[in-house]
Amino acid sequence: MSLDAAWALDWTHRAAVMITENRAELTELDRAIGDADHGDNLDRGMRAVVTKLDAAQKAGNLPATPGGVLKVVATTLMATVGGAGGPLLGTAFLRAARSSDASAWGTENLVRALEEATSGLEARGHAGDKTMADAWRPATVAAREAAEIGEDEVGVLSAAARAAADGARDTEPLQARRGRASFLGERSCGHRDPGAQSSALIFQAALDAARARSLEPIMVVEQA
Repeated sequence: MSLDAAWALDWTHRAAVMITENRAELTELDRAIGDADHGDNLDRGMRAVVTKLDAAQKAGNLPATPGGVLKVVATTLMATVGGAGGPLLGTAFLRAARSSDASAWGTENLVRALEEATSGLEARGHAGDKTMADAWRPATVAAREAAEIGEDEVGVLSAAARAAADGARDTEPLQARRGRASFLGERSCGHRDPGAQSSALIFQAALDAARARSLEPIMVVEQA
């Protein structure tokens, strides 16, 4: 099985639903260490993405490749999501979009897209220390390892989603050293990073979209 534009579109729809369902929780996580707007901002951005892609599909202009769909995701998030989330996620999706112009992604395309996305996110916002990268980096490593032992696209995304969920959970004891949360110093310890948690949800949505072709989705994200 390979992952085509229809998968990327389904991923986007599922991610938007998951963000909406977890908006309040994401906002509460952000209230503890940030501006209390991550859930609302990302929900608004994902709704805008869905609106734009649905309009393109209705008009017969939907991009024909996964990369094309993810480019729309990237540019829309950059234009609509405030704070650090828009530029960071937008950069990640844009780098993923540019990683391959293939009409469908196999495991190597998928892993390369995740690696490029993570590299872009880390370059834009620095790595780790209670940030989105704490979900993206382990997810990418796990994806590469899964591909190297012969897992298919679902197996690769399953490994990535589980690692992202673990990475988000593991931000709880960390002290923030980037962004607004860093102003709290040691008081930032004991709280899960909202960007890492929303990233874990996005990885889960990618897995669910892939599994939907033949299997029932399996939830691996630990809810905050």
